[in-house]
Amino acid sequence: MPIPLTVLVVGAGVAGLAAAGAMDRHGLSVDIVERRTQHPAGAGLFLPGNAVRALTELGAGSALSTNGIPIHIQRIQDDQGRTLAEIDIDRLWQGVGQPVGITYDRLRATLVENLRVPVRTGVTVRALTESESGVDVEFSDGSSGRYDVVVGADGVHSELRRVVNPRAEARYAGQVCWRFVTCNRANIDDWTVWLGRGATFLTVPVGKDRLYCYADLSTSAAATATPAESPLAERFSNFDSRVRDLLAGPDAAAAHFSPIEEVTDPTWRTRRIILIGDAAHASSPNMAQGVAMAAEDALVLAESLSRTGELEHLLERYRLRRLARTRWVRARTQRRDSTRSMAPIVRNAVLRLAAPRIYERDYARLRALP
Repeated sequence: MPIPLTVLVVGAGVAGLAAAGAMDRHGLSVDIVERRTQHPAGAGLFLPGNAVRALTELGAGSALSTNGIPIHIQRIQDDQGRTLAEIDIDRLWQGVGQPVGITYDRLRATLVENLRVPVRTGVTVRALTESESGVDVEFSDGSSGRYDVVVGADGVHSELRRVVNPRAEARYAGQVCWRFVTCNRANIDDWTVWLGRGATFLTVPVGKDRLYCYADLSTSAAATATPAESPLAERFSNFDSRVRDLLAGPDAAAAHFSPIEEVTDPTWRTRRIILIGDAAHASSPNMAQGVAMAAEDALVLAESLSRTGELEHLLERYRLRRLARTRWVRARTQRRDSTRSMAPIVRNAVLRLAAPRIYERDYARLRALP
């Protein structure tokens, strides 16, 4: 019986936890390290059907049903709350998975609970040396190890990406965003978005009386829209009263601010190092595919590494398989961003006439297994 591959996963966000769990289930020997000792609570998530399918395969299906809020409709409105379109996403994702809203901390806690290997927190990679026979790793706590494969699941600002390709930097995508979770005093029961001129406000129910709120602005440089420039509520003062009310509360005042960045370099790997999730292919969130792509990466990588064959060939086969799908997501994301940036009178007319067809076109390919 062959000796199982030894794998180090760097990063214990969704991508890293999913990868460690999937590879452990395939019989690989896995270590996972995370530089932080406490993970931030994060905000909320909307999980489309393909994300739910992948997470269910990873053992999280029951928790999604228990802790998530099923989302049946995606309601698209203008900034004054006038409906432009309603998308029946039960039909869109029929046979794939029931879309849900859930908080990030609940999803991450579920993945940790399902993980059969311990996460070494407060530890990261200090140095590594790659050779034909393995990767020698020195950790920040003074320990060391030798692995067949190192998986970089360390996010959009990945340190391991600098090892794979020092020129592959995250790139500003032309938007800044704010995220927070608050009381659902607006009684919003489905995914609901308000589209203004260069501005978007989205709400998703994520728990009993809990509502995830996401706001973004299009701007040529992230530095021109820092949180200190003006209160968030002022930026959306011409929006529907439900938006203004949500932005008037203390949770909005403490919203997490960040520029939206994307990673487009297709290198992803060396001989024994492979990038997954946002470290490999971060993109704008408007298709809500971040968790889905990370969970699919985990499943496909575990399947690939469990096969027999030369390791570099297995990693390249994985890269090519995932590259096609993640490029599709980025292309559709960029096209949707360009639609949103149209003059409102044109954009609103397009969405009234064609939103169901746009959604069908954008997600049809993702209904197939990765």
